[in-house]
Amino acid sequence: MRILISGSSGLIGRAVVAHLVAQGHQITRLVRGGPSADRPAVYWDPLAEYLDPLPLEGFDAVIHLAGENIAARRWTPQQKDRIYRSRVQGTKLLSKTLAHLNRKPRVFLSASAVGYYGNRGDQLVDETAPAGSGFLATVARDWEEATAPAGEAQIRTVILRFGAVLSVEGGILPRLIPVFRWGLGGVLGPGTQYVSWVSLSDVLRVVSFLLTREDISGPVNITAPEPVTNRQLTKALARVLRRPAVFWVPAFALRMMLGEMAHELLLCSIRAIPRKLEQAGFTFQDREFEPTVRQLLAGK
Repeated sequence: MRILISGSSGLIGRAVVAHLVAQGHQITRLVRGGPSADRPAVYWDPLAEYLDPLPLEGFDAVIHLAGENIAARRWTPQQKDRIYRSRVQGTKLLSKTLAHLNRKPRVFLSASAVGYYGNRGDQLVDETAPAGSGFLATVARDWEEATAPAGEAQIRTVILRFGAVLSVEGGILPRLIPVFRWGLGGVLGPGTQYVSWVSLSDVLRVVSFLLTREDISGPVNITAPEPVTNRQLTKALARVLRRPAVFWVPAFALRMMLGEMAHELLLCSIRAIPRKLEQAGFTFQDREFEPTVRQLLAGK
């Protein structure tokens, strides 16, 4: 397949590109910098609403993963605006452009996140659950709605609602492992808040699966079937790294340190399950948190 991909420099994007190239697909990057001789690319500027439609003609698939890192820095009003616009404005521009092509792609995979559901306590949520409240839920809702022009143009559109991606190359694990190795790991807030996670290797398998499953469209939870609570996550990391994890950081201290980010990223409970994928026959290789982390850290 000829595949156009945005966000190719991020954790998921880098891995997806390598995975699809290994499968024999022809990859072109949609980038905010100019193309180079060894990397075919299409240039765009989503915040300036610039995207030349001509180079987009004739792709079989488009995978849209671009967006400002939500955990890169404290959420000032300016940073929240960057997070919102990088997702919503960029997705709207790309979706509208694809919708007006003469040779449209057959499938459009567009990133979102399980933050769409907001804080749900211990409630199990699948793809049929409505959007929650809060900043990230609002971002995800508008982010997903921005794909509407592609769907209305009869392009099969799949919304990738990612959980926390586990990898030693990026994401949450490289941030947690040093803390636990220093013996400073511990429960955050009540510890009962659920974390919906997925291994990077399963993400790659899901992307390949969705590219060719013409019967699947709309939102898809990309999360392992067994979410864990923060307390379970803490105990599992402590066992894998053979370190104590006796500390406890109360919620008010997290809020003092991180402000709104603390509630949305560390204290929010989202227990999402991949009902749509499992009903379609997809089998996760990494279903349980502790064995997955143990395998990822083997030899590290």
